[in-house]
Amino acid sequence: MKYRKLGKTGLNVSVIGIGTWQYGGEWGKNFEQKEVNAILSKVKELGINLIDTAECYGDHLSESLIGQAIRHEREDWIVATKFGHHFHQNFERSNHWSAEKVIKQLDLSLKSLQTDYVDVYQFHSGSDEVFDNDALWTALDKQVQSGKVRHLGISIGSNANIYQTSKASNVNAEVIQVVYNRLDRVPEEQVFPSCEEQSLGVLARVPLASGFLSGKYKPGSIFDKNDVRHNRDKQEQEKVLKMVEEIGQKKVPEGVNMAEWALAWCLKHPAVTSVIPGCKNVEQVESNAKAAALVSDGHL
Repeated sequence: MKYRKLGKTGLNVSVIGIGTWQYGGEWGKNFEQKEVNAILSKVKELGINLIDTAECYGDHLSESLIGQAIRHEREDWIVATKFGHHFHQNFERSNHWSAEKVIKQLDLSLKSLQTDYVDVYQFHSGSDEVFDNDALWTALDKQVQSGKVRHLGISIGSNANIYQTSKASNVNAEVIQVVYNRLDRVPEEQVFPSCEEQSLGVLARVPLASGFLSGKYKPGSIFDKNDVRHNRDKQEQEKVLKMVEEIGQKKVPEGVNMAEWALAWCLKHPAVTSVIPGCKNVEQVESNAKAAALVSDGHL
């Protein structure tokens, strides 16, 4: 495993992290505690130390599964979670952006994670209007001062959102999370230059384009109704799958796993600190971890 400093936070994070939206039950599978325990055990064995989750991946469900799995080794992990939404049922959220509600969310996240602090606490895909709330950021600064939060971050909802990115330092946020992958390079235009100018850490989410860059899916693939990808526009989905097929044929070197190549491709950009792919099983963890070896061996 390779490690990089997460911007000016000083945190030393693995270049491969783990995204955990899937544990909330919206990716075609419900997880039991023993499965999460096994996955995170393998994650740690492979040197991955960064976990990204959120309060609305299930009703703190993802956080609870993670908290139970790592409760005896909390100091070995860098845990990033998010705020701003309340889970009602699959694919249904309500917005909770007031300072009072966010602090309540934080306390529930800490309880679910079975910890007294979170390493990175991220504004979760909110609008510019709710972002511009001095009371919220003042309240969050107090949480940093109290030790409940080590660092603040912003998970921008649009990967072109330069407004929130450019104001990160103004609200004492030190990390930007953004969608970035071989199919979606928009952050390269404005977001990444702003991150580099401010010395912000960058977490690239959806680095496998919701699994499409894993190489497992071909044109015509159908997803279950309880899989978030089931609701995608079918014509757009077919277009994406055909693009992936072409990338696999023209860009991925022979003998190289497509998912590993796609993760390493993201890490090639100097602004990107770490990628946070989701994983449903131990085998996917092992594949993701191998991408670290591709970052500097000329396979890109």
